[in-house]
Amino acid sequence: MSGSSLDGLDIAYVQFHENAGKWEFDIKAVECCEYTPDWKHKLESSIQLNALNYQLLDVAFGHWTGEQVNTFINKHQLQYQVQLIASHGHTTFHLPREKLTAQLGNGAAIAAQTGLPVITDLRSMDVALGGQGAPIVPVGDKLLFNDFDFCLNIGGIANISYHQNETYLSFDICPANRVLNLLANEAGYELDDGGQMAEAGSLNASLLHMLNDLSYYKQDFPKSLSNSFGNDVVYPLIKQETGNHNIYDALHTYTVHIAEQVRNAALTIDAKTDHAGSPVPRKMLVTGGGAFNRYLVKKIQERLAPLLIEIVLPDENIIRYKEALIMALIGVLRWREENNCLASVTGAARNNIGGAVWMGAEA
Repeated sequence: MSGSSLDGLDIAYVQFHENAGKWEFDIKAVECCEYTPDWKHKLESSIQLNALNYQLLDVAFGHWTGEQVNTFINKHQLQYQVQLIASHGHTTFHLPREKLTAQLGNGAAIAAQTGLPVITDLRSMDVALGGQGAPIVPVGDKLLFNDFDFCLNIGGIANISYHQNETYLSFDICPANRVLNLLANEAGYELDDGGQMAEAGSLNASLLHMLNDLSYYKQDFPKSLSNSFGNDVVYPLIKQETGNHNIYDALHTYTVHIAEQVRNAALTIDAKTDHAGSPVPRKMLVTGGGAFNRYLVKKIQERLAPLLIEIVLPDENIIRYKEALIMALIGVLRWREENNCLASVTGAARNNIGGAVWMGAEA
């Protein structure tokens, strides 16, 4: 899994067991392969490439991904144990209204490097069926984490999923770590560790109002975001309002903005379910890099408390690698030819089986 926050390539080796529709998992080994400055630049600037150079990057990133998988297998002594690779790739273009979504990381290249079966292009079938192609993690929330009412993932983009009985709702909330990291970079840091800089800043009420007033937040779901919303809309708006001298205030204000949008997402879900106007105690699983941002989690919990929603932080491997875990599950479901994308979440014409299969070994 390569997330929009560009922190690296997450690899998880997972064993699954299914019995009468009940799924269990065991995360055996994990690793995040940090991107070199060169790879980070290539991925960040990929949408500016011409068609030929974009395709060349797709192939190069696929071969690089396969090399990282081979290194991971050797390091953790997993030879002859891995049966399938599910690779999400790195999202570049995501235009579901035009029925297009694209992720870098050529599946044939990964299969050629590893000699293993590979499943890629996980979102395109859903988009072709009129869906958003995102979020796709709710199928994992449904099968692996159904003890929680809400699942919130705070990565480059924050997304939420909810289930009640057989109702499954999910959507992208807002840009999260992608924007926070861009702001921290300006202060000379890779990220705002624990939200310390944000906590030291002050609220810019005018900026907060402008952020909360962005048109995306008024759209009904299903809906999804691409990286460009954070890069080309949100970040320039923050810079326009704060300049280069108020990074702490910008981080503080954007942290509050994320927290308020999480609350608004929960309220929107409640308005469409049985909890409208009469909240009951519920639990929200929080994962992704943002779960380590102590100040952000505090601000989210403050805003969810009146809704009787309690935040739960799982063990570190699930926090860091939940998306990679669910990509593995999506790959297994594809291999079994079972639905791995939920139409109730994405708005597609039907539930569907997404993913292209590449056979790495000789027949």
